[in-house]
Amino acid sequence: MSQVRTATEEVLHIGHYINGQATSRASDRMLDVNNPATGEITAQVALADKATTREAIEAAKAALPGWSAVTPLGRARVMFRFKALIEENFEKIARLITAEHGKVIEDARGELTRGLEIVEFACGIPHLLKGEHSLNVGGKVDSYSMMQPVGVCAGITPFNFPSMVPMWMFPVALACGNTFVLKPSEKDPGASMVMAELLKEAGLPDGAFNVVNGDKESVDTLLTDPDVAAVSFVGSTPIAEYIYTTGSAHGKRVQALGGAKNHMAVMPDADMDQAVEGLLGAAYGSAGERCMAISVAVAVGDEVADTLVEHLKPRVENLRVGNGLEETGLEMGPLVTKEHLEKVRGYVDLGEQEGATLAVDGRKRDFPGSNGYFLGGTLFDHVTPEMRIYKEEIFGPVLCVVRVPDYDSAVELINEHEFGNGTAIFTRDGDAARQFSTDIQVGMVGINVPIPVPMSFHSFGGWKRSLFGPLHMHGPDGVRFYTKMKTVTARWPKGVRAGGSAFVMPTME
Repeated sequence: MSQVRTATEEVLHIGHYINGQATSRASDRMLDVNNPATGEITAQVALADKATTREAIEAAKAALPGWSAVTPLGRARVMFRFKALIEENFEKIARLITAEHGKVIEDARGELTRGLEIVEFACGIPHLLKGEHSLNVGGKVDSYSMMQPVGVCAGITPFNFPSMVPMWMFPVALACGNTFVLKPSEKDPGASMVMAELLKEAGLPDGAFNVVNGDKESVDTLLTDPDVAAVSFVGSTPIAEYIYTTGSAHGKRVQALGGAKNHMAVMPDADMDQAVEGLLGAAYGSAGERCMAISVAVAVGDEVADTLVEHLKPRVENLRVGNGLEETGLEMGPLVTKEHLEKVRGYVDLGEQEGATLAVDGRKRDFPGSNGYFLGGTLFDHVTPEMRIYKEEIFGPVLCVVRVPDYDSAVELINEHEFGNGTAIFTRDGDAARQFSTDIQVGMVGINVPIPVPMSFHSFGGWKRSLFGPLHMHGPDGVRFYTKMKTVTARWPKGVRAGGSAFVMPTME
């Protein structure tokens, strides 16, 4: 198993994966891949131009007739073999994720496990594609539906889940009979290259799955090329809106998942220990670089807020932070790049300027001997809805505590935010929890569950400006997105219909 095509001296060269082969073709545009825990350059990735991206699309187009003709059972068997190969290489892939992204190894294993659940879901594709059938909708007339592949599909994925988010997309797309071009994040491209090799080993035909590493040039090619039928995206809201608008304008089916500002309402009757533990993992796990991270704790009542901050403060100050490949028992790793570290530090500066109470300042945390992109956990209290640190997605280890007087105020606060990705409520009151799940204008809701990520057989997606397009990721919506429904109405008469030609709307009577 290899993540790259070639190695020169100590820096590896990562190219693309097109038509069943890794390629290291020369490029005048190269980007460094860093280990976020050390700051060291570990590889250089080639950024695809329009011609290279077009080559991947052509490979997918050429492979489409043969792959779509494979029976659903045959496609499922490829997914079964792919699942087994991921499991055989599980630890190697997890370590690669940690080396390129920075998340601690336990978190990388968890990401890979959740991605595998989508592969397991895709293994059931013969059942998922059965369609519907109605006998005798009219005299000797039957109707049935067929779910057929849409064609060449593209996936554009973010840096924070280099294996899981691609696996939200391509296993379902391939199982439905489509071919696929993946454009992963150029910040941590290794896992996608490995998965491409394992798909081929599992029996996927050459060209059915391709990887182009690139930037806006390759993205725009995928969005505008007439041979691409559907595009899936996960990332920030401004880019999601651009993906949706551009892809739709070029006649493509698009699902684009955007940003988030996920709130967790803590009611006065909540189990405070449970709420604190839930907030710690949800706010600071993966250094807050999750679209489902809880970044706002909505404390209902000052007493709840005071208790919450009192319990959180020492825990946040003492989060175990370090290099996930060298230390065990860590709770948080570095941020993904130096640029992103500076961006998150800038938000902490801004929060102070806006007048929020800085209960824990992660900028003051020392990491001696490290050139990595580390920031300690940060906790703000007395945050208000007018502040940018409340309104904007920080995507780092920063938790904001907002104080509200009652349940209705908490619901109003959450519903007025432009994002509606995920939310949670911690309470012992079943009536309040049930009402919250109904009242809240958010796509994914947790009740005493801080990160309510749906299982693979349900669908993932938010509301408002967290999702562009009508269909969510994986689960039933994933199958709907990657298929076109065709309805057939059939009669097998013995002779010409009595009465001859019909010039009115048929009623099947």
